[in-house]
Amino acid sequence: MAKKQFKAESKRLLDLMINSIYTQKEIFLRELISNASDASDKSYYNALLAGKTPDRERYQIRLDVDKVKRTLTITDNGIGMNKEDLEKNLGTIAESGSFRFKAESEEKDGVDIIGQFGVGFYSAFMVADEVAVTSKKEGEDTAWNWVSKGSDGYTVTEAEKASTGTEIVLHIKENTETENYDEFLEQYRLTDLVKKYSDFIKYPIVMELTKSRKKEDSDEYEQYTETETLNSRIPLWKKSKKELTEEDYKGFYHAQRYGFDEPVKTIHTSVEGNLTYTALLFLPGTAPYDFYTKEFKKGLALYSNGVMIMEKCADLLPDYFGFVQGLVDSADLSLNISREMLQQDHQLKAISKNLTKTIQKELAALCSKDRAAYAKFFDAFGRTLKYGLYSDWGMHKDVLQDLIMFRSSKEEDYTTLKEYLERMPEEQKYIYYGTGETKEKIRLMPAAEGVLAKGYELLYFTEDVDEFAVKMLGTYGEKEFKNITDADLGIENDTEIEEKYPELMGKLKDALVGKVADVKTSSRLVSHPACLSTRGAISIEMEKVLSAGPDGEMAKAEKVLEINPNHVLFAQLESADEERLNLLANVLLDQALLIEGLPLENPVEYANNIWKLLEK
Repeated sequence: MAKKQFKAESKRLLDLMINSIYTQKEIFLRELISNASDASDKSYYNALLAGKTPDRERYQIRLDVDKVKRTLTITDNGIGMNKEDLEKNLGTIAESGSFRFKAESEEKDGVDIIGQFGVGFYSAFMVADEVAVTSKKEGEDTAWNWVSKGSDGYTVTEAEKASTGTEIVLHIKENTETENYDEFLEQYRLTDLVKKYSDFIKYPIVMELTKSRKKEDSDEYEQYTETETLNSRIPLWKKSKKELTEEDYKGFYHAQRYGFDEPVKTIHTSVEGNLTYTALLFLPGTAPYDFYTKEFKKGLALYSNGVMIMEKCADLLPDYFGFVQGLVDSADLSLNISREMLQQDHQLKAISKNLTKTIQKELAALCSKDRAAYAKFFDAFGRTLKYGLYSDWGMHKDVLQDLIMFRSSKEEDYTTLKEYLERMPEEQKYIYYGTGETKEKIRLMPAAEGVLAKGYELLYFTEDVDEFAVKMLGTYGEKEFKNITDADLGIENDTEIEEKYPELMGKLKDALVGKVADVKTSSRLVSHPACLSTRGAISIEMEKVLSAGPDGEMAKAEKVLEINPNHVLFAQLESADEERLNLLANVLLDQALLIEGLPLENPVEYANNIWKLLEK
């Protein structure tokens, strides 16, 4: 049969694998055993769906070594694959075909491609120069053989196989000056790797081991072989926390392919009583590459007495905790429970409520006790928590308000709202914030000058969701949030200054009719001649965000141009004739719009006005 070529993205990954960009070659065994376990799971579930009572004990994963032929064989008696499955699963990367490879990955050593993209089968080529897969699918008579020597392609032909399941034969590479591949043919090494990565796999992983013993009535030793189960088969989450180490949890995290990073926090909890369940949860340190896309599937694995009911049960977590990885095992749930029944299951809703409280408590403790770890987590998932505040009309604020953080003018790192409140001077009326792309740009905004000059702390809102979240929050500790561009900042002497120069302000307002709601003198400015403030519910930053939507034209902030009466330019305004006053008014407004990152209605007119002022 003619050799078929891998799809472009698959070939690219295989080239990287074979060239050893992924340094932990031992990981291949974990990946192939996990695939074998998945195949057994599918066979077991199919039997349940068919109304049968499957014999769970019949499933096993077998390892066989032939040092002479330099082969390592992994065999399972799971669901198996037909020709189409082999093409689909082994001829391309992932079913979705979405291979989002980051360019920087090619430039870094030790990049965990497997964990990042979920392509564990390809790890076999890190240790093998040829891989042969023979598989027979349940319910079918024909077996198929898939063979490849790497990125040059593969062949698929009919084969002979008596039983259903899959057999993978790895032809282990020869040693090189820098790499020892013989270790993957040694029983002690394979035994250690199974214990390290796959001890919790529910199906027995068996291997024929060579042992020695004393001969009867003799001091001499003889060798013999014995088939042993290498894994304990006890699910990690069912073990006592006292038995487990941090490395055990990390090993499980990686073996389950929850992430290629290290978890920031592990939560292992058991509840007994009216509500009985065990949960093993992980807070990742970095967001998956597809986390903020529609392709990402949130949810926890749901088990009943150690048997998986659902791989991703979204109902176990609120959306704002969708980053949590892990599982829940409850004896109170039926094995044949359906998705429809899950939605009505009171036990499930109670478990979800409990888990939400547990996660909130653990996050709050992490924020308090290990700020560096929490900051790393918040960099990855803080946006999700803020969206949680904004969604459902602020219903979740009691859960989330103490978990969100912002940069501020008085802290190099993040600060919580509680910490901000504790530092507030007694006379300060509001929690002040500014919006912009970066904290440096916000700090330099004209509207920030008055607040900072008073010595008040300023929160920097640099994400589009920030202001919407606090608007929904309303207040914190009975203190209202106040945007520095708000017309009323609650700073003393505001009213007195605003009421000065009414005639001049009226002329400026007439010059800008239809462009701003009002013009007034301001106490918030120090070095800048003018700035924009707003009235009403929509701020300038909110206008920028909402303008991208279908109702953008309707989402306009009510703008006020504020003039600094202490600036040197103010004298020119007072002495200017009508023509020059109009020019100055329009230039000041356009400059204020540019500072706020808003587009000019007529850039050409702005440029012409500048030239006219320079000519006078």
